[in-house]
Amino acid sequence: MFPTWQDVAANLVAVAAGRAPADTVMKGGIWVNVHTRECLENHDIAIKDGRFAYCGPDASHCIGPDTEIVEAKGRYMVPGLCDGHMHIESGMLTVTEFARAVMPHGTTSMFVDPHEVANVLGLYGVRLMHDEALEQPINVYVQMPSCAPSAPGLENTGAELGPDEVAEAMAWPGIIGLGEMMNFPGVINGSQAMLAEIAATQAAGKTVGGHYASPDLGPAFHAYVAGGPADDHEGTCEADAIARVRQGMRMMMRLGSAWYDVESQVTAVTEKGLDPRSFILCTDDSHSGTLVRDGHMNRVVRHAIDCGLDPLIAIQMATINTATHFGLEREIGSITPGRRADMILTSDLKSLPIEMVLGRGEIVAESGTLKAPLPDFEWPLDSKQTVNMARDLTAADFDIRHEGDRARVRVIGVVENQAPTKALEAEVTATDGVLNMDRARDVCQIALVERHRATGGVTNAFVSGFGYDTDCAMASTVAHDSHHMIVVGTDKADMAMAANHLRALGGGICVVKGGEVIASVALPIAGLMADRPAHEVAADADRMMEAMVACGCKLNNAYMQHSLLALVVIPELRISDIGLVDVTTFKKTELILG
Repeated sequence: MFPTWQDVAANLVAVAAGRAPADTVMKGGIWVNVHTRECLENHDIAIKDGRFAYCGPDASHCIGPDTEIVEAKGRYMVPGLCDGHMHIESGMLTVTEFARAVMPHGTTSMFVDPHEVANVLGLYGVRLMHDEALEQPINVYVQMPSCAPSAPGLENTGAELGPDEVAEAMAWPGIIGLGEMMNFPGVINGSQAMLAEIAATQAAGKTVGGHYASPDLGPAFHAYVAGGPADDHEGTCEADAIARVRQGMRMMMRLGSAWYDVESQVTAVTEKGLDPRSFILCTDDSHSGTLVRDGHMNRVVRHAIDCGLDPLIAIQMATINTATHFGLEREIGSITPGRRADMILTSDLKSLPIEMVLGRGEIVAESGTLKAPLPDFEWPLDSKQTVNMARDLTAADFDIRHEGDRARVRVIGVVENQAPTKALEAEVTATDGVLNMDRARDVCQIALVERHRATGGVTNAFVSGFGYDTDCAMASTVAHDSHHMIVVGTDKADMAMAANHLRALGGGICVVKGGEVIASVALPIAGLMADRPAHEVAADADRMMEAMVACGCKLNNAYMQHSLLALVVIPELRISDIGLVDVTTFKKTELILG
């Protein structure tokens, strides 16, 4: 366990006073002070026991014979970047491998909500994630998942969590608060269970994460805010951002692999002039390919700057704003005495090249190369035995029966680069009592295959937007948030082959084209995460994305769209193991219109 300030306070005071030598001194850099929004040239930073001891114009009094000197040479000394809301599992990696991937990009603190693994393995899975997080050389704070299932009554998950589990987890050392409260109808309607989870979190003095995925900013929104969530990342426009910060929430603007919500909301600061300290940058969901090629929080900061933010304000939104929100302003988020010595050296604030990264006073990455040793954390065997299908499937399992030669059906409409879907309608024909897809109009089939309790259940419906133009199918055991198996395809035999391949694989993603598996990503841990390094997973994921393109799909990050089609807390239309769900009314709806 990293020592507390109380453990080392006397040493920090002694170094700052010149009575004892620092472990490390950064010499002659430009101190980016996020408290005052200043760049202070030719300053020194002294570090002792993994924390900043002295920050000022001359640290020569802190230097002893064994002090390591790092010449900053006019480079900017920036606080380590913080991701205020994210899901490790979306990278398809373990905590350790995710940390390996992001440290070279300057991320030194992450606030992670493991509600994906919670829906598969319950409190046991959350504890495994929490314990692995504690072993990392950077700060990985865990939020206790609030909604497993995300919408009770509308889906069945592999495990359930409630107020008792939340109260228990609040005593764990690495728990920082409650994960995103996705069941916003429950909060609005005064659900005792949801309010009890929030109350247990607040009683522990910790932060309640929000998730208000609705455009309604009337009484329902106000009721949700009154229920206690302290932040939200589901806004998609300037009005959403303004409404949240006016009500005392922190607006978390996200740039993930598929979510591009910064540009549309940052105008609340750049044009409307609202106080930027109420805004936080985050990623939410980043897959391994994004991490390997494009970066992590450094990517978000660069993007925010490109959208018109002053670089210092963008850096505040990825450092001190995040730390303050979670009650950690005295611990992380700035280069000031007493805080953990998390720092980036960069030669330019706008393009933000990450030249050196310090985590807790140690050089953890330099020039894109990882330097820090990583823990050897092994997930147990039972966490890798979670694809529990009753049997192999056949093409007939995907038949949608109907009396008559045609029917008007509901269709899930995919929206590129956004989490919401559209509730569409289409007329399809029937042959021998079975409804047909309509490839010419981009209407193919989607199925949710139950994989937690081996019930043998298959829910069938229609989806549009992927653009598949050949016989193909894609299957994934990553299916937010219930994490059953989602299969989308234009050919039922290919759909069966894809599902059966993942059953044999023990979880993952695959693409089948013309009766052949052409790409596959093995995700044995809970059917969500690989037990391999990010670059290997990214290579497999790249082949998977290329395979989707080969089948006719042209969507940006189409896999992320695929993986969210069962997320029954984001409008408008989703699929679950109980059927189609209208997420504007939070009720089951029929596939075939009357």
